Amino acid sequence: MRDRLMLLPGWGLGTASLEPLAASLRGQDPRLHVELVPLPELAESEPDAWIEYLDKRLPKDVWLGGWSLGGMLASVLAARRDEHCCGLLTLASNPSFIARSDWPHGMAADTFGTFLDGCQHHPQVTLKRFRTLCSDGALQPRTLLRQLGIGVPDTDPLYLANGLKVLSLLDTRLALQQYSGPQLHLFAGSDALVPAEAAQALSELLPDVEVGLVEDSSHAFLLEYPKALAEGIKSFLHESGDD
Repeated sequence: MRDRLMLLPGWGLGTASLEPLAASLRGQDPRLHVELVPLPELAESEPDAWIEYLDKRLPKDVWLGGWSLGGMLASVLAARRDEHCCGLLTLASNPSFIARSDWPHGMAADTFGTFLDGCQHHPQVTLKRFRTLCSDGALQPRTLLRQLGIGVPDTDPLYLANGLKVLSLLDTRLALQQYSGPQLHLFAGSDALVPAEAAQALSELLPDVEVGLVEDSSHAFLLEYPKALAEGIKSFLHESGDD
């Protein structure tokens, strides 16, 4: 099913954030079936449980992709399926969102801990702060901030907190190295959540994989440049596909 792309959203914002990109992809390639998949809502915060959940519910032999946390989950699932995954696409998705001793290109653990604590005690305030961070670095941050507030689901605070815990535990570097299919990883040049240096570091980790950096763009660059991103993704899908 090389004409089918499953896209997972980032944390806390739901699938509405992916709609402009999906619409652009469908418009540029009517043969491509783009399906938006909500993040799991689980009482568990172990990444394996989330991957197992997605593996049972998503069809095999399709393209997998996602934004931020969604891209990290897609990466692990792609490695798990390997030859039963047509290819992998990630958008502003850091292999490790949290900085580690061998991966300094992430958020400091104590900063993340404060964010998680805020989510557990003041979820709506934290979500608003998160949307602001997503729009920081955009050419029109206020417009983007308004867009990010449209269609946000009313998610149980427990599921929101568990999503952040999964985000902190995931390290997709090994999965990306193990996955044998085509990969495209796009980063934003002015991202306030994922350092642009992560793009260069990933290029060094995966020298044979396509990694791109979109200058003057925010973490939510898929809402800033849906048409341009769709063009690049369309080229990747066609060059990597059977046609």
